[in-house]
Amino acid sequence: MTDWVFDFVQGDKDSKDLLGGKGANLAEMTRLGLPVPPGFTITTEACRAYLADGVEPSALRVQVTMALRRLENQLGRRLGDVVDPLLVSVRSGAKFSMPGMMETVLNVGLNDYSVVGLAEAAQDKRFAWDSYRRLLQMFGRTVLGIDPEVFDHAWTTLQAGRSDTELSADDLVEAVERFKALILEHSGREFPQDPREQLDMSTRAVFDSWNTARARIYRRRERIPHDLGTAVNVCAMVFGNLGETSGTGVCFTRDPASGRTGVYGDYLPNAQGEDVVAGIRTPLAMEEFDRLDPKSAGELRTAMRRLETHYRDLCDIEFTVERGKLWLLQTRVGKRTPAAAFRIAAQLVDEQLITLDEALSRVTGQQFVQLMFPQFDQKATRHRLTTGLAASPGAAAGRAVFDSATAAAWAARGEDVILVRRETNPDDLEGMIAAVGVLTARGGKTSHAAVVARGMGRTCVCGAEELDVDPAARTATTSRGTFAEGDRIAIDGGTGEVLLGEVAVVESPVTRYLAEGLDAALRDADDETAELVRAVDRLLTHADEVRGLKVRANADSGDDARRARALGAQGIGLCRTEHMFLGDRRELIERVILAEGADRDEALAMLLPVQRTDFLDLLAAMEGLPVTIRLLDPPLHEFLPDRADLLVRVARAQERGEDSDVDTRLLAAVERLHESNPMLGLRGVRLGLVVPGLFKLQVRAVAEAAAELRAQGIDARPEIMVPLVGSAMELHLIRQEIVEVVAEVAAEHGVELTFPIGTMIELPRAALTADRIAEEAEFFSFGTNDLTQTTWGFSRDDVEAGFFATYLDKGVFTVSPFETLDEIGVGKLIEIAVERGRAKRPDLHLGICGEHGGDPVSIHFFHRVGLDYVSCSPFRVPVARLEAGRAAIEKLRGAASP
Repeated sequence: MTDWVFDFVQGDKDSKDLLGGKGANLAEMTRLGLPVPPGFTITTEACRAYLADGVEPSALRVQVTMALRRLENQLGRRLGDVVDPLLVSVRSGAKFSMPGMMETVLNVGLNDYSVVGLAEAAQDKRFAWDSYRRLLQMFGRTVLGIDPEVFDHAWTTLQAGRSDTELSADDLVEAVERFKALILEHSGREFPQDPREQLDMSTRAVFDSWNTARARIYRRRERIPHDLGTAVNVCAMVFGNLGETSGTGVCFTRDPASGRTGVYGDYLPNAQGEDVVAGIRTPLAMEEFDRLDPKSAGELRTAMRRLETHYRDLCDIEFTVERGKLWLLQTRVGKRTPAAAFRIAAQLVDEQLITLDEALSRVTGQQFVQLMFPQFDQKATRHRLTTGLAASPGAAAGRAVFDSATAAAWAARGEDVILVRRETNPDDLEGMIAAVGVLTARGGKTSHAAVVARGMGRTCVCGAEELDVDPAARTATTSRGTFAEGDRIAIDGGTGEVLLGEVAVVESPVTRYLAEGLDAALRDADDETAELVRAVDRLLTHADEVRGLKVRANADSGDDARRARALGAQGIGLCRTEHMFLGDRRELIERVILAEGADRDEALAMLLPVQRTDFLDLLAAMEGLPVTIRLLDPPLHEFLPDRADLLVRVARAQERGEDSDVDTRLLAAVERLHESNPMLGLRGVRLGLVVPGLFKLQVRAVAEAAAELRAQGIDARPEIMVPLVGSAMELHLIRQEIVEVVAEVAAEHGVELTFPIGTMIELPRAALTADRIAEEAEFFSFGTNDLTQTTWGFSRDDVEAGFFATYLDKGVFTVSPFETLDEIGVGKLIEIAVERGRAKRPDLHLGICGEHGGDPVSIHFFHRVGLDYVSCSPFRVPVARLEAGRAAIEKLRGAASP
């Protein structure tokens, strides 16, 4: 029989697949002897079975009963008993942390009878009825699907301007009666008085929450598989709402926003855990907890140090103090901002808790990208409205919006928006993803807004208590001014400032480091910035030392090449020569298209010096490094004016009796070259075979530029790449022309010239016949943009705007295959091409020059299949360097695993 339920004493931190992250870590803390309330975990396998069949496995109820009785026997209390009742929490816990995305129900087991027993056992009537109203509110919202506003409105009415803690026991008795009536009114059923029914319904609600819209959106963004399911953790309740000697909090062993060492977190006296996360009340700092309860605070610090040492990482810990007794409710490796990630990784190396390899594995290319974004200019004039808590760093500016739907709609039309809320809740996720920043009036650094924003790398300022947010009027007001929806505001996640209007930005210190070097970046930097820059330098340098993949750049001009080289590029992996024919040069290529016979030779000759000049600059900029030059790829009609514009111009000219000979000839050429599907038409190698002299001209320009530079003592290293080859014969014919032209130029200049000749693998047939093509090619470069299009049968420009959103929503994709490589399909073709190409030519050089070359996830795949280099835009070169190092470490770890 399958084991669906495990007591906390049975698992450990390595059981995340089965017990989820929360359950595995509760088991680990129990094993370490830390003060964890006892309980049990219902496995992710049970969740998957329930979601597949629509009902729980038949044995699950029995196993829950057995686990529940063991728990009751251990504590000497029974669930929902009328005398000193056992109450439990029912909490989700997936393998990967999804803060706030799934459901929790606290105080399960309370009913009209056990609430009296709880009051007597605690000698606190107010506490018991407060716990009961919390259960009704959470159960109604989470299990029965009642709109939270129903309870919020009733609660606000009852408060009548008073805070939660100012309400009397009789007020809370009234709240319970109101909430029970609302449950009956809005769900059509009474609140269940049977404690076991409450437990079973809460468990099913947690299972169902795995597939809520917000959970699916979060998983899609974080690239978490949809088929993992969540565990359910049933834990004996401990109470932070038992008066001023009780409380609840969330703490971090280091600052997750900046990476500073020390104890960081929030504490709320006389509260339950959801109060902190929801951000409804702004909590106290941990220093205040030290003052209020030095004994519990000291025990917490001891546990924090022990957990950080055990996990060898920043830990996020939820805790409750019940009448002076500390309990740990959860721990996990904490989410952190990009700056904190780099700083903490370097700190832990210095503290000799982790190796440099481990440190590199703990930062990501996506985090690195965010460190390169501009920051607000601290010297610029600012109109500061207020200051809140700096919850997640960065500089965010945009138009203010006051609800999630508006944020998503405005962002979809290209607006940068700041989501402004009193406090966020999990249903705001779509708006938080769409916004460039999040601003809340309530909540601390561990509130929902702060935790989710840090995890997503969003700038966030929370707890701006002076900010009076009016969602109905769509305005926010402080003593220094008011802004309305659509007004431009800015938030500084490093200082907590909320600013009105435009704010000047400057380059980040990390960007300065990459462009000008370490010394320049450290000049005038404060201690925190200097620590960050040194951490980045240390980890990037280590990545360069361990990586096997070289990193080249896609660049079409000398300026781009110099920029790429400064950022660490080890060559040019793709020079798109068609980009050299734009602007004023368009007329030159038009003449080539329109001309025939001798006129075409003359038109081509006029292009030669222009191309040669381009290649001189490009090759000189990359002296000593390879430069892969792709011969002309796009269809020729792309260099001609738009057909509709030409029709109008010709018609108007004829109507006025004006000369339209040039436009008429252009129109005829456009009509002649028109194709129903240009992507699969006359382009790439086909152009070289059909349009005489075109490729020869480009090869001659490259060869002459290389010869001239070598004569000057400059080590020019061009490589000629033929695009869109599908047949070895196509490449054979063009290769013959290339060899002939290079030999002619070498003889003319009296120098020795030999260039590697290769092709782009962009068609499935090319991948499948790679062994034949390798007979003619010295290198392959995978053009994964077109290879993805031709493998899927997609026209990227059409489908991304057409139905990709639907495909992502329905789970056909977890991420666009144009953003991250489709390893199962396109990746398999690459694997085949690598294997067959190298079987024929063992020294075959292999690279990738599509946009995937700069994608962090895809880089790991390219390393695994044995490519020699990736090529990406100059801006992404540092990211590719970092990820290539991480990929090498990942592969070594995999090889070392049993």
